[in-house]
Amino acid sequence: MLFNSYIFLFFFLPILLIVYYGLLKTVKARNAWLTLMSYVFYGWWNPIFCLLMMASTASDYVIGKHLYEAKTESRRKLLMTLTIIVNLAVLGFFKYYNFFAASLNGAFAWMHLPEYAPIITGLILPVGISFYTFESLSYTIDIYRREVKPANNIIDFFCFISLFPHLVAGPIMRYVDLDRQLKQREHSEGKFAVGIIFFITGLLKKLIIADNVAPLSDALFNSTAGTTITDAWIGSLAYTMQIYFDFSAYSDMAVGLGLMIGFEIIQNFNSPYQSTSIQDFWRRWHISLSSWLRDYLYVPLGGNRKGKYRTYINLILVMLLGGLWHGAAWTFVIWGLYHGVLQAIERALGEKHPLKQLPIWGQKLATFLLVLIGWVFFRAVDFTTAFRVLGNLVGYNAGPIRPLHLAQPLALLFLAFAIVVSMTYPNLWKQPVRLNLRTAIVYGAGLVLSIILILTQQNSPFLYFQF
Repeated sequence: MLFNSYIFLFFFLPILLIVYYGLLKTVKARNAWLTLMSYVFYGWWNPIFCLLMMASTASDYVIGKHLYEAKTESRRKLLMTLTIIVNLAVLGFFKYYNFFAASLNGAFAWMHLPEYAPIITGLILPVGISFYTFESLSYTIDIYRREVKPANNIIDFFCFISLFPHLVAGPIMRYVDLDRQLKQREHSEGKFAVGIIFFITGLLKKLIIADNVAPLSDALFNSTAGTTITDAWIGSLAYTMQIYFDFSAYSDMAVGLGLMIGFEIIQNFNSPYQSTSIQDFWRRWHISLSSWLRDYLYVPLGGNRKGKYRTYINLILVMLLGGLWHGAAWTFVIWGLYHGVLQAIERALGEKHPLKQLPIWGQKLATFLLVLIGWVFFRAVDFTTAFRVLGNLVGYNAGPIRPLHLAQPLALLFLAFAIVVSMTYPNLWKQPVRLNLRTAIVYGAGLVLSIILILTQQNSPFLYFQF
């Protein structure tokens, strides 16, 4: 089910809120209702995968209990190894089996050997599996580290994993973030009103900006021939804006929906296109993933505690795995490797890095361009497309004058608006929220506009659903 669908807005959300506030009074009852409705939300796309999430959640709940009660270190390590194997095996099978099988067959074919790895046709990637797997893993790892205690009851843990606002595209929540809120949380008119503001803001980001610049990106990356320099830059800029406003829209809506039911969802974006370095970018972009990779991969690998060269290797390895987390394709691996190498270079050069010699506006612009180049690999379906677009950006192998962007004149206005907002305007978290008549009128009009767009346009899924 999509946040930007009439089914969600006119049926799911009203029913959930009416029962939540009108009939249920205890936290335990409300958590049970949220769990049930979250499974309805998730199962709307494909009910069979509810069983997979349920089995994964139950497994980690049981292992977490035994892990906390284990008396010997050997048993603790055994249980921790078990939960890692179970979680990564499920994720690996659905998300990466065909990718690795195809890569292995390709290597065999290159060596003129028979292909041995069977490809499973019709294998479907469960929506949100990357997100809830990381959340479930962090729970058992934190118990192993003795940083949290197990959930009081199974309903609370099921509610934590399945909570619909952040279920399918994050932010990646940790149990420590929601433990207290699952037991007791504040509900107020002011909190609910701020939630509405976040939700409508995200809805407008998705419907007005992300969806309207998408055709410019598609025109470039779906082209089978060289394009002009102008089209290459416009299409690349369009995707750069599309992925930010699409993903940050979902995160804003998740925060808003969480506030409506009393939960405080963590911030996932902090004006990433205003970053002054690649390291700064990753402190601002998909914050929940960056912190997860830091705490559960980078630090256990040694972080920066084992010498400078090991630090560089750790940075590159973690970002490479972060790229693979996004999708089962070599283009994602290269995207992660690219960001890892850039971060390692920044760490190695320090204040001698060329970026540091530029004024602040120059650092921001240079970082933005480096990020844009990375997005080309992220968006391209293969290396042929990626290198074609990169070549077109500098005029290499450009095609005839075919102004693709002129077919979408209105989209150019949305693109210009998106660039200005993302690179200069403070994000919603930094803006004071004034709950007054003017705010009600503005956001009321925004909601009406959103509903009109939802009813008159074809709903488009969020980009991070595929990850």
